Amino acid sequence: MQLEIRPDPAEVGRARRWARSRLAGSGIEADEPLAETLILLVSELVTNAVVHTGRPAVLRLSLPSFATGPTAGERAVAEAVATVRLEVLDASARPPRPRCADGDETNGRGLALVDGLADRWGWSSEGAGKRIWCEVDRCSATAATAVTCDAAPAAYGDLAFEVV
Repeated sequence: MQLEIRPDPAEVGRARRWARSRLAGSGIEADEPLAETLILLVSELVTNAVVHTGRPAVLRLSLPSFATGPTAGERAVAEAVATVRLEVLDASARPPRPRCADGDETNGRGLALVDGLADRWGWSSEGAGKRIWCEVDRCSATAATAVTCDAAPAAYGDLAFEVV
């Protein structure tokens, strides 16, 4: 699934609404911590594309399908460990540049948030532009078998984040 983004800050809100509707359609409820994390990640990645490139972008959301699997138990395990992937493709070849914001600065924390909230993230050149992506693993304590996800702190500069 993808959404075309215009180079307009108002598009960030539209991207969040679009992502919420896609998450709900995939069985990820709006009040789940996973949904809240994913919406924040959408907001940060789309904001970066809109603010720092001034060019159109594309938001892609890859959601796992939970309707497959021969048994209910296998579906529950697949649902518990599934990965959701967000990508933003833009037309700027300039790589993302993490910053460490000081004190009262209002900008410069976006990639630190992505680093702290996502299980993995990165970027790659894509034609004349780039693709910035992040992945979040869906962990559930209610799976049919024991499934655990490590919540090891992620480090970013001299800051540390722990996803709980």
